[in-house]
Amino acid sequence: MANIILIGASGFVGSAILKEALNRGHQVKAVVRNPEKITVKDDKLEVVAADVQDVTALTPILKGADAVISSYNPGWTNPNIYNDTLTGYKAILDAVKGADVNRLLVVGGAGSLFVKPDVRVMDTGVLPEAILPGVKGLADVYYTYLKPETTLDWAFFSPAGNIAPGERTGSFRLGKDDLIVNEKGESNISVEDYALAMVNELETPQHHQVRFTIGY
Repeated sequence: MANIILIGASGFVGSAILKEALNRGHQVKAVVRNPEKITVKDDKLEVVAADVQDVTALTPILKGADAVISSYNPGWTNPNIYNDTLTGYKAILDAVKGADVNRLLVVGGAGSLFVKPDVRVMDTGVLPEAILPGVKGLADVYYTYLKPETTLDWAFFSPAGNIAPGERTGSFRLGKDDLIVNEKGESNISVEDYALAMVNELETPQHHQVRFTIGY
């Protein structure tokens, strides 16, 4: 059993990771903006309200954890999503270091994955304009903050191009920097299988200071 901090546990991906981690017997401290959004009841769950932008407040909450999993997203409708993503993750990194937690797993995005040499998903023009600031924000977290980071044992886990509710099949492929597609050129993963793979990585670390991805 691991002692996990899960940031953003009430969101789409975060809630799936929360369910998976609890079902596998881990102790979880869920760090969220709005605790009332967490409706799960479990003896292994503690829910804490915190603003991740506040390093001073966040650091003591993280102390004693075996790992931090961050599914932080300042909100897709937030007009400042790009800047808030960057400042939020800068605060999370500072707090993780300040709390002496060595392992950080980040719920990444698919936008920075490559579809062919030197061409990323977010360069192709297929993504809706409305979500590009958030996509670019998460990509820049990877490029600006994580790739140069040599002290923390981090991993940036990008989903497939389409992540949606579905089945927990346990049958998927993992990769590194390239978007995983099926024989039809589709890139899909269920949020349940993504959560399964994330907790697998928590329990049996395979990726250190790298990005990796998932798909069928």
